[in-house]
Formats: sequence, structure tokens, C-alpha cells
Amino acid sequence: MISDLAKALKIPDIRKKLLVTFAVLALYRFLAHIPVPTANLEALKALFDNSQFASFLNLFAGGGLRNLSIVALGIGPYINASIIVQLFVMLSPKVEQMLKDEGSAGRQKLNMYTQLLTLPIALVQAYGIYYLLNRETFGGMSILPTNSPLDVLLFVLISTAGTYLVVWLGELITERGIGNGISMLVFAGILTGIPGGLGGLISLFDLTQLFNIIIFGLVGLGVIFAVVYINESFRKIEVQYSGSSNGQTRKTASRTYIPVKINQSGVMPLIFAVSLVLLPSMLGSYLQNLPNPTFSEIGIWLSINFQSTGWLYGMTYFLLIFLFTYFYTNISFNPDKIAEEIRTAGGYLPGIRPGRQTVSYLKYVINRLTLAGGLFLGGVAIVPTIIQNYTGVSSLAIGGTGLLIVVSVVLETVKQLQSNVITSEYKSFTR
Repeated sequence: MISDLAKALKIPDIRKKLLVTFAVLALYRFLAHIPVPTANLEALKALFDNSQFASFLNLFAGGGLRNLSIVALGIGPYINASIIVQLFVMLSPKVEQMLKDEGSAGRQKLNMYTQLLTLPIALVQAYGIYYLLNRETFGGMSILPTNSPLDVLLFVLISTAGTYLVVWLGELITERGIGNGISMLVFAGILTGIPGGLGGLISLFDLTQLFNIIIFGLVGLGVIFAVVYINESFRKIEVQYSGSSNGQTRKTASRTYIPVKINQSGVMPLIFAVSLVLLPSMLGSYLQNLPNPTFSEIGIWLSINFQSTGWLYGMTYFLLIFLFTYFYTNISFNPDKIAEEIRTAGGYLPGIRPGRQTVSYLKYVINRLTLAGGLFLGGVAIVPTIIQNYTGVSSLAIGGTGLLIVVSVVLETVKQLQSNVITSEYKSFTR
């Protein structure tokens, strides 16, 4: 990795991409420290120091929520809109066919719809955050001391504009930088929270907890090893190409492989699942403050049972990750398209007929691998929480979900960097 980075820095095009990526991430972190007007930062700091749920929410909002910054919503509304649009595509054969027929133009149109849907979601989420924080007080201090209609409107509009700014920054990284923009922004938010999380763990260090801390640390190392091992594992599907001759030239028979990864979907199921699993707690915080006793009891039940250490939260989180693994794999891996490309190139899978049988076999393989990948992602995400409940050691910075995202994003970014280096070397060689 260090060797590839050294080579990349010597290549002007890749060096420019790296500079763009670091510049965008630096700008994003700068924006995360610009608070919205009227926010009481002292009361806000007290909230995040005493609420594990708030800290977890801040972790996946990109770190901007702790300062109630102009990018406090992060990429969340866009992710929720993307989930809704992708589900609509899967349920609508006409839209799916449109995407196949129009190609890149269809994907651009789909992205436009996603951005349009982001607007109402961002407005609702911004108002929800304002409503929740307006009712929170610590030490007699209110987080949002004023609640005039103008202040509410200003907060909602600034937060919504911040979401679109974050979406643009993510697309800028994807198009002109290195790595997936959405994943890189979430990665940056988690990474900046690690020093504070480790500092809090060290400040609470107690010799009586040494054995538990060692166990928690070993679990963290095991998670890193498992993530690397699964991300680098793949199933080889052999493809045979028969020889042919047109009278002047002869094409010899050849054999190649299609590598199908166990974790085909990467970290996107985790990001999607987190954006939904936090909703019950937020809804509970809203309902328990209502005057209606029935709604208030429902809100209290949601707040208690959907804490980040609760069993119902863990089961829901695991199930969402498992389902989104299948969902995202179906989007990123298209057996029909792959089978058609193999047939067009004159290839076939040994012992399997081209056409429907090839498609069925590819679906069979990807479904089995996705089952293993979904169980792995869900299991690794909740195992550290289970260990935390038994050891009493709490550190969001080295939690299972955070480790999964950080390690996976690093691996994918390094692979993309290596691919750019190899492509550049190949171009210089052909020249």
C-alpha cells in the first residue's frame, strides 16, 4: 500500500485526484465546526457527553451534529431518498427497463429523482432535530433557547442546504477524487471521533476493568481480521472461450474466471441500515413528550427498547443489514447482463448452457454468497455490542459498525488507488 501510494504521488493525474479528495474532506470537516445561529454549544456538549444515542447518531451524521453545524444532517436524507428510489425501481418493471435501455442517461435521471426526493426528507429531518433539541435542557441551559417561527425556518433551511452541499461534496469525490464519495464522508466522520472515544476510554480506565478491556480489544482485532479476510475473499466462476477461425486469423481457445466477492455490497448495507435503525429512537423521543398518554407510552417504550445496547435494537439492526445486503447486491450484480456479455463474447460456463441456465447458475451462486456476506456483516456489527453488555466497556470509536466501515472503506480506496496506478503504468507502456 505504501509502495502504491508513493507511485501514485509521482503520477500527475492520480496526485490531482488525491489532492481533490483530501481538500474535499478537509472542507467537510471545516463545515462541521460552523454552528447554526442561536445554538447553545455548552448545553449541546453536555447532551452528547451524557447520551450514548446522541453520540451514535453524531457518528453517522459525519460528526457535524455534535456542534449543530450547518451540515448537521450529513448525508442521511440523501441515503434515505436513495433507498426509496431503489425500492421503487425494483418494484416497477417499466422504470427498470428504462434504466437498461437508456444506460448512463437513465442513471443520471434516477440520480436527479433521488436528489429531488432528498428535499422533503431533509426538511422533515431538520424540523425533527430542531423539535427534539428545543426540548432538551442541561444544567438549566437550553440547546436552542429561542423558538420563534423565523428561527425554526432559518434552522430548517440552513440544515437542508447543508445536506445538498454534502451531497455535492460526495459526488465531487466520486467523480474527481479517489473512492466512493458517500462512504468517504461517513468514514471521515467516524475517523475524527476515534481520538475522543479513545480519550474517554482512557480517562475511565480502571485496573479492575483491565481484563474486560483486553477482551474488548481482542474482539476489535478479530473484527478487523474478519473484515479484511471476507472483503478479500471471492468465488471463481470459470468461463471458457472456444477457438474460432475466419480463414485468415485463428482465435485460440482460452479460459478465464469471474471473481464474485462474498461481500459484494461493501459497506453500503451498513450505512443504509444505520439510517433506518435510528428512526425508532428519534420517534420515541418525539412521542414521549406529547400530552396524549397513549402516544407518550409508545414513545417511552421505543426509547427504552431501541437503545444502542438493547436486544430489540440489535435484532432490528442485524435484520436490516441482512436485507440491505441482498438489496444492494441485486443492484450491483446483474446476472442477466453478465450472462449476455459472456454469450456475446463467445464464452460459456463449463457444463452449463448459455442463456437461462447461465443466468440461473449465476443467481444461485450470488444468492449463496450473499447469504454468507449478510450473516457476516450483521454478526460483526452486533457482536461488539454484545461483548460490551457483558464487559461494561463502552467505546463507540472502536465499535463493530465503525470498524466495519473504516476498514472496508480503506480497503476499497486502496484497491481503487492500485487500479489507477496500474492503468497509468499501462498507458505509459503502450505510449
